[in-house]
Amino acid sequence: MTETDSSRYDVVVLGAGPVGENVADRTRAAGLATAVVESELVGGECSYWACMPSKALLRPVIAQADARRLGGLRESVQGPLDTAAVLARRDEFTSHWKDDGQVQWLDGIGVDLFRGHGRLTGPREVTVTGPDGARHVLTARHAVAVATGSSAVLPDLPGLADVKPWTSREATSAQAAPARLIAVGGGVVATEMATAWQALGSQVTLLVRGKGLLNRMEPFAGELVAEALTEAGVDVRTGTSLASVTRENGTVVAVTDAGDRIEADEILFATGRAPRTGDIGLDTVGLEPGSWLPVDDSMRVTGSDWLYAVGDVNHRALLTHQGKYQARIAGAAIAARASGVPLLESDPWGAHAATADHTAVPQVVFTDPEAASVGLSLAEAEQAGHRVRAVDVPLSSVAGAGLYADGYRGRARMVVDLEREILLGVTFVGPGVGELIHSGTVAVAGQVPISRLWHAVPSYPTISEVWLRLLEAYRDN
Repeated sequence: MTETDSSRYDVVVLGAGPVGENVADRTRAAGLATAVVESELVGGECSYWACMPSKALLRPVIAQADARRLGGLRESVQGPLDTAAVLARRDEFTSHWKDDGQVQWLDGIGVDLFRGHGRLTGPREVTVTGPDGARHVLTARHAVAVATGSSAVLPDLPGLADVKPWTSREATSAQAAPARLIAVGGGVVATEMATAWQALGSQVTLLVRGKGLLNRMEPFAGELVAEALTEAGVDVRTGTSLASVTRENGTVVAVTDAGDRIEADEILFATGRAPRTGDIGLDTVGLEPGSWLPVDDSMRVTGSDWLYAVGDVNHRALLTHQGKYQARIAGAAIAARASGVPLLESDPWGAHAATADHTAVPQVVFTDPEAASVGLSLAEAEQAGHRVRAVDVPLSSVAGAGLYADGYRGRARMVVDLEREILLGVTFVGPGVGELIHSGTVAVAGQVPISRLWHAVPSYPTISEVWLRLLEAYRDN
């Protein structure tokens, strides 16, 4: 007979990735007894198969590219990267896929960890089946928060499972560079991994179904990244779909819809994400298994007074930093409701509303050049009915860019709401611009008037002086 025990908590969190950890941190800090359930590694996708390993792979690539843009230094860095050393450094950043440190952190804040597969088995109830088959029934007095994240979606191609394709997990954890790699997709994962593996010794072919790359950003972002990838040796093919994929004697053979045959050692599909909600018992509480979970701005699932969905599963903004932001909001809302404190629902920028999800979501794509954006693109702003104007300037127009790299190429855009004269969106593309985007995030989230931005004086000579060029261009046209 399977052993079963029961425990009672104020809050139970399904998923111990960065989002689940942050929910637990906030509810525990509010004095609520909290348990976390995790079926894999504490720290989740971001720590072991996404943000951290991908950026550890990319950082030496970008550093070398930057060095090659500087006279007096480029001559010293013409050789190839030490791929084995880069992979070893990546392994350090993933803690060699061991979660001891993160488990210790959970223990340090007083959160109980249950390892195993957790499923809702009724309102406010989660049943965990451990690796040994033992079952733990966890009852939540106040809230259950689903923070199980998302997983890669593979296309419906016959026989694809036999090909053993890469998803983002394999692309970030591979122990060697394949001689030839096909990457399918035009978004963040596809472009970042094409950047990394091309520099680490692979010959990469990038197949993009649409007209260009990074279609969630301003069009010029994808154009500049595509140009740079091509210059780096990546074979970028837009307007291309796959008709079939097979593996013949170890070799991947991809045939496009135009009949082109491409051979490779591995193939990566970066073509979308799906919520990890298929087997967490949603049907026991009247919800559809495998579905995204709609929520209000406090992260409470629509129609429920106890169930929360935080991070990727609610499909609002599939980014780690945005999920952690939602977690802080959810934790504060759960704690307020548990203590009977009214929520600040009348204040859209208050402690209990994830308003930034709608208007001020920042993102950095760590390609070479980097692409960074926050808020609405010009097209999105126009579609939303705003009367707007886009202001563009070349990043090469500021002294800091010229000092950063010889022949610096890049572009900046701000989208201005002409009625209120505030920024609705900002985009930067160029080497090193990832560190610029938080200034844009503050301007967009803070709804800082253009007239006040004139008084935010950028230091000279930095790339941040592009803010002055943008304001001048707005004034003069």
